[in-house]
Amino acid sequence: MRLHRLDITAFGPFGGTQSVDFDALSAAGLFLLHGPTGAGKTSVLDAVCYALYGSVPGARQSAQGATLRSDHAAAGTRTQVTLDVSVAGRRLEITRLPPWERPKKRGTGTTVDKAQTWLREYDATAGAWKDLSRSHQEIGEEITQLLGMSREQFCQVVLLPQGEFARFLRADAEARGKLLGRLFDTQRFADVERRLADRRRATEAQVREGDAALLADAHRMQQAAGDAMELPALAPGDPGLAEAVLSAAAVARSTAREQATVAHCRLTAAETARAAAARTLDDVRERARLQRRFAEARQRAERLGERAGAHRAAQERMARGRKAETVAPALALREAADAEHRRATAADARARALLPEDSAQAGPAGLAAAARRAAEELGGLESARRAERRLTHLAAERAEVDRQARADEDQLHDAEGWLAGWETARAALQARIESAQEAAGRAEQLAVRRESTRTRLEAARTRDRLTGEAAQAQRSALDSAERAVRSRDRWLDLKEQRLNGIAAELAAGLTDGAPCAVCGATEHPAPARKVAGHVDRAAEERAQAAHQDAEEQRARDERRLAAVREALAAATAEAGDAPAAQLAGEAAELERLFTRARGEASALHAAQVELRTAEEEHARRLAVLRQAEVRAAARQTRRENLDRERAALEAELAEARGGAGSVAARAAELERHAARLADAADAARAAEESAERLKDADGRLAEAAFRAGFETPRAASDALLDDAAHRDLQHRLDAWHAEEAAVRAVLAEADTVAAAGQPAADVPAAEATAETAGRRLREAASARDAAARRCAELDRLSARAATGVRRLAPLRTQYDRVARLAALTAGTSADNERRMRLESYVLAARLEQVAAAATARLGRMSSGRYTLVHSDDRAGRGRSGLGLHVVDAWTGRERDTATLSGGETFFASLALALGLADVVTDEAGGVRLDTLFIDEGFGSLDDQTLDEVLDVLDSLRERDRSVGIVSHVADLRRRVHAQLEVVKGRSGSSVRQTGLA
Repeated sequence: MRLHRLDITAFGPFGGTQSVDFDALSAAGLFLLHGPTGAGKTSVLDAVCYALYGSVPGARQSAQGATLRSDHAAAGTRTQVTLDVSVAGRRLEITRLPPWERPKKRGTGTTVDKAQTWLREYDATAGAWKDLSRSHQEIGEEITQLLGMSREQFCQVVLLPQGEFARFLRADAEARGKLLGRLFDTQRFADVERRLADRRRATEAQVREGDAALLADAHRMQQAAGDAMELPALAPGDPGLAEAVLSAAAVARSTAREQATVAHCRLTAAETARAAAARTLDDVRERARLQRRFAEARQRAERLGERAGAHRAAQERMARGRKAETVAPALALREAADAEHRRATAADARARALLPEDSAQAGPAGLAAAARRAAEELGGLESARRAERRLTHLAAERAEVDRQARADEDQLHDAEGWLAGWETARAALQARIESAQEAAGRAEQLAVRRESTRTRLEAARTRDRLTGEAAQAQRSALDSAERAVRSRDRWLDLKEQRLNGIAAELAAGLTDGAPCAVCGATEHPAPARKVAGHVDRAAEERAQAAHQDAEEQRARDERRLAAVREALAAATAEAGDAPAAQLAGEAAELERLFTRARGEASALHAAQVELRTAEEEHARRLAVLRQAEVRAAARQTRRENLDRERAALEAELAEARGGAGSVAARAAELERHAARLADAADAARAAEESAERLKDADGRLAEAAFRAGFETPRAASDALLDDAAHRDLQHRLDAWHAEEAAVRAVLAEADTVAAAGQPAADVPAAEATAETAGRRLREAASARDAAARRCAELDRLSARAATGVRRLAPLRTQYDRVARLAALTAGTSADNERRMRLESYVLAARLEQVAAAATARLGRMSSGRYTLVHSDDRAGRGRSGLGLHVVDAWTGRERDTATLSGGETFFASLALALGLADVVTDEAGGVRLDTLFIDEGFGSLDDQTLDEVLDVLDSLRERDRSVGIVSHVADLRRRVHAQLEVVKGRSGSSVRQTGLA
């Protein structure tokens, strides 16, 4: 992660907008962030943290809360933080605006604007920024995923707070565990401990539930077995619980089966007795039934003797009815003929009532002749009807001719008016077409001029831009050349100093008894000593590498300057000396003229189409004029012919109507009269025919009655039975015969006669005996069923108990294993000699890595004296694993970090912070941290220790890493040239960058 630029507006102590160019500060490798107390040095780091995570570091977050806004800011200025940063190979820009309570634009009072967040990414291919998201949640997840660290880890790794690490050195194991737990996110190991404890409790509960269920089944078996099962006093968790329950269940099952066998034998005996009693009861009931049957038959025979006279009368009535049935067809025929004669006579009277008095007394033949005469007269009026309909059509045709004449007159007037203005309209359309054609020609000429001017304008703008870039490139090339010369001089000076002190460097490798590499002597009485400021090989090689880097940068800058000058010459040749503003004005004027000419030319097609349409309309109007004149001449002839035909038809109709209002009225009158005459003739004939049929029916009825044995037709009609009377009489006769046959059959049965001669049957006594046998059978069956249910229940509960015992066996094994693991991870197991929890064990491994990484830098800061080591020893009664000691090489002893002095505590805590940063960085996936900040603590160091600490910090610049020191120590301003100063003022703080190349 590398910071490029930070823009702050109305944030913390900064009332206005301040910008920090981290690229310029990072070029020096080591830079100082200083200023008076309360000026806002820490607020710069808070702004970086707020831009990345949307909140400031923990302690200040809870203290500031919603007071991120500067008290010095103007009322209309909103708080805003924008950070330009490179993470994981991507260039991102994050802008955050916290919630803002501002005055309302209308009315009084205030309103709150919601927080806003923007994320953009620089597209190197397109050379522009592109928007990625405006969602707080999406941006937060994206930044956290790219950095691989939480806010707490970032504040601990990138913003190194020395005070916290000094406390970390002196803290106890619990305090160290809390800090390391936040940084390395070991909550998951604590979750493992908690989950194992939960599983132990859950498994223990399951085992206890299984024992309780087994005991419950045992008590149920005891209830089911009654006195046949004895259960000893047991409780959940007893070792012999399963064996005792299974043994008692086996005894109870055996006893229950014996009882079931006895109950089955008793049931068999009761069933035999119940069957014998049932057979006896059935015999008694049958004898009683037969005796009742014989008595009932004797009573029915007596009742039949009493009704014999009525039966003989019914038989005679049925015989007379059968004779009368032969006369029924003649009776029906006579009744039908009489009804028909009455209907025909009434219809004849109604028809004659509608006729005139002179025709009403005529016979059927006279009425028919009058009807034919009326029909002939009606046929003579058909020609007059057609003439009347034709006269109606003639009136309609005459009206249509008049309507067409009026329509033609309107078309003539419209066509003549339109043709009167034709020449003027055609001339105007011709003028519009010529004007549009001229504008199209101008537009083509202006398009060529516009394109040329545009090309020159682009070249002029490129020329102006490259002029500034050329000046900048030239300055960069000159600066690079000066730096290359200075780096070369420094390298040569160091090389010369090293050669001057090479004797001391060679003398450092001399050993008594070993030959000298220069003279070969084995004795070294006065070897040369290194003086202050001695230059070794590493310093010379660094200076040489810096010189090579400066030379490469100078070559790159010179190549860039040549490329810019070449592009500038090409742009100048294309654009000439004309200013870009002048070319822009010409281009705008040509664009305006071109747009106007193109707009005028666009009307050409519409004018041409309009002219063609007008010419077609002119031809159509002329044709309409000629056709109207032809139709007017034809209509005059048609009008005269219609008038002559109408006069002839009116004369013919006057003669045909007679006294009626119209021919149709005359025809309707004749139609009604002819119809009445025809209906009257038909009715008269029907009346004569019905009278003949009635006379014939009377004769046939008299003959049929005589043949059937009746004196008169009336007697035959009275003897005739209708359907209901016939069915009733036949039913009574059939019932008599059926009853007589049934009585005879019963009195002829041998069993019934024999039973009647026996003593009366005692059914209640037999029923009482059978009821007693049935009750004994039910009691035996209930006893047998109870015994069977007892056996089945005991078998079911025994099987469930056995299943529970089998299920509990692996559960007990699992509980033992989980309980051992939970005790081991919780540090309470006897196998865990150091009483170290799982989370403490992991943190101890991380602390050991941190101590190893910190020792590499602490050795350089303390000239090899101090080494940080991790300790697993227990502290008092507490648990072990997070001890931290320092080894003093001067004394060879290991002592607690709390015994270090103030300066020793500072560089020990600084080494610890840097080591922790390296380990957390590796833990976060190896995210490269190109920018680090170290906050305070340098005031407790002497000059030599400060130089050593600065050398260690300067070594962090390897692989293009930059370190920012946050301090107000005055000595650091002389030692660190690149500085970011925070200046405090009445209107708010401001930043100032000094000492940059």
